Amino acid sequence: MTIHAFDFLEETQSQLPGICVVFGDEAFLKQLVLGRIHQAILGVYDDVPFAELAGATCEWRDVADELTTVSLFGGSTRLVIVSEADDFISNHRPQLETLAAKPPRSGTLALVVKSWPGNTRLAKQVAKTGLAVDCRPPQRQVRNRSQLDEGRLCKWIAAWARQQHQLKLTTSLAAQIMDLIGPHLGLIDQELAKLALYTDETGSVSAQTIVDVVGGWRTKTTWDLLDAATTGNAGEALKQLDRLIQSGENPQALFGAFSWSLRRFAAATRIIERAERSGQRPNLQEALLAAGFRKFPREALQTAEASLRQLGRERAGQLYRWLLETDLRLKGSHSTPQRARYVLEMLLIRLAHQFAPKRG
Repeated sequence: MTIHAFDFLEETQSQLPGICVVFGDEAFLKQLVLGRIHQAILGVYDDVPFAELAGATCEWRDVADELTTVSLFGGSTRLVIVSEADDFISNHRPQLETLAAKPPRSGTLALVVKSWPGNTRLAKQVAKTGLAVDCRPPQRQVRNRSQLDEGRLCKWIAAWARQQHQLKLTTSLAAQIMDLIGPHLGLIDQELAKLALYTDETGSVSAQTIVDVVGGWRTKTTWDLLDAATTGNAGEALKQLDRLIQSGENPQALFGAFSWSLRRFAAATRIIERAERSGQRPNLQEALLAAGFRKFPREALQTAEASLRQLGRERAGQLYRWLLETDLRLKGSHSTPQRARYVLEMLLIRLAHQFAPKRG
């Protein structure tokens, strides 16, 4: 079966199958899931047989040997974790398909991967006899398209704050934190730990405290930078970018924050275009709300509306392509800090550029 990490962590795991796959791009969730797997199989004892292998270097014989090795003390189930196992799966797919068809009784194999397409023979077999845990931010289907399930994520943030940090948050305050940081659970956990130092006698914090504490001036500067770019002020945007980079911020990390916000403008544009194709008159504010922007504070929605109008239909429609191009360059030809900075500067100039009026 396939289960989301939130559901897996909520359940009491009494027994796990012989093969488990932990997939997705949220490292924090993967860490929590692996901890729960470790606890379910090995309990709280540190001396129980356990092995972690690197998928880039291990061979099938290494995994097979670990799974079949019997403990000197007997009665113990082996746990073998193969980290970064994408290439390992590609290289040993037949052996894994055989293992998934008849999972071992002597131990459990946990494969940690980024991608897990559900249409492969291996994935289908694991769905029958094993367990796959989805460690991505929760998604929901809207008009046959997947998008972030912000409601569920905010509920999880509030519950996690209470359980791990003794911090009382309403879902609206959790949503405010997510707006400041994006759906990055590891960063959210760090900021919750920081907020726990500012609670009152009831264990609560105010919305203003969240604004002042979460992300500090760097987070505020990032949003100011995007506001400047999307409202046409390229000079201010580049100045703020320089300030962030000079303070030690990594360009690739900054792009993660940029893309989270800009994808919402791209989604709003798609919503408007769909409405027009179906003969409806689009409402700009409704499209922004459907894309993930919030009503409060009111000036934030007004700024988003002004930004989308400044971007214009033509450029807003190209945002997904621009983000993809930027991402590929940052991971390839422009991965060094100076070249990465140049790529971000070009993206900001694209966002801020005003098209010259057409001459009749």
